[in-house]
Amino acid sequence: MLPYAVITITLALLLYTTGVLAEKKQGELKKWHLVIFWLGFVFDTVGTTLMRTLASGEFRLNFHGVTGMLAIIIMFFHAVWATVVLMSHQEKMMKNFHKFSLVAWFIWLIPFVSGMMFAMVNR
Repeated sequence: MLPYAVITITLALLLYTTGVLAEKKQGELKKWHLVIFWLGFVFDTVGTTLMRTLASGEFRLNFHGVTGMLAIIIMFFHAVWATVVLMSHQEKMMKNFHKFSLVAWFIWLIPFVSGMMFAMVNR
């Protein structure tokens, strides 16, 4: 199960990073960014669920567990908010959305990196 968890979490990283950085570079939220955000969220949720199953299926109240839960919540809110922004067709919101995206992405990176670090230390 570990290889599947690693693959899905890595796909989440690639998708989410691609979506956020492409949106920033293009200067405007587009429909394909939204698709990438939702796919990133799905892969992150699947990968996190697999990792949690490997860790006896329980939530751990530690740095990685808390930041990971926060990251999934923010990632979900980010995708929902992107959906709302695109549906609103408000140019200003679509052009400024990248500011929130960068913050959400950075917060998401914290548990991604801490998970790798904790895994290396505990081997």
